[in-house]
Amino acid sequence: MQKRTLGKTNIEIVPLVFGGNVFGWTLDAKESFEILDAIVDLGLNAIDTADVYSRWAPGNQGGESETIIGKWLKANPHKRDKVSIFTKVGSDMGGDHKGLSKRWIMRSVEDSLKRLHIEVIDLYQSHWPDPETSYEETLSAYEQLLKEGKIKAIGTSNYTAQQLSDSLRVAKEHSLPAYQTLQPEYNLYDREQFNPELRKLVVDEEIGVITYYSLASGFLSGKYRRIEDLNQGPRGEKVAGYMNDRGVYMLGLLDQISDKHQATCAEISLAWLIAQKEVTAPIASATTISQLQSLVKSLTIQLDQEDLELLNKA
Repeated sequence: MQKRTLGKTNIEIVPLVFGGNVFGWTLDAKESFEILDAIVDLGLNAIDTADVYSRWAPGNQGGESETIIGKWLKANPHKRDKVSIFTKVGSDMGGDHKGLSKRWIMRSVEDSLKRLHIEVIDLYQSHWPDPETSYEETLSAYEQLLKEGKIKAIGTSNYTAQQLSDSLRVAKEHSLPAYQTLQPEYNLYDREQFNPELRKLVVDEEIGVITYYSLASGFLSGKYRRIEDLNQGPRGEKVAGYMNDRGVYMLGLLDQISDKHQATCAEISLAWLIAQKEVTAPIASATTISQLQSLVKSLTIQLDQEDLELLNKA
């Protein structure tokens, strides 16, 4: 399966990253192991998670996703070199366990390594901007972790063009490691965060981009057509925001192009993201083997210029 290099890192990934937020949330450990095995069997080679996944679920405290991935890796040590593990720091884990201070990063990375049962994290990402901590402090923490061999590369998520630009400037001024990847919210419907200014910046600086909410919480899969459909899953409340004239129009286009390629709406939505020159790989998750197989099919779909123009203008 063809791979892409993630920014200036040495990480080569299939242009589809599996979103590990489902582990310990909508999937229990046994179901998660089945999906993780299938990820490798189907040729995918990158899994994205975070320390906070899935603290929002009743009874959870955070770390559930990393813990399940770690138990799977411990049970299948021969599969460690088949997957790159991406995780994040900075979300609220309760009390003062949040943000991008050096104090918290140095502790959090140890927690993540322990939960994941690995010696080095392939990509360690700042989950959210932290206005209370300087870029210099955060990047100096990452510099130490890189030197210690606990992480291989650094990235950030949810940064604006100004924030990313400022962080790159600080890295250069203080001879600190710079962010090599960006994880923005971006899909056919939601294009505000990954705006033209940010798109130009990542191209100019050769920053790898992995998009989250790539299917707009499932809306772009086409399974939500009526208000009654919102009861199908735990993301129904968020999906309700897409049920407007623009969303209906977009699903109509996806139906049209899906019929043309004998594919699903989700497959076409991911194929569109994969075709964007600024995007290295979209992140998407699945809770069944058949859903996962469908995600992988998106890697084989070649949208033509007419398809792309219709979707770009939608």
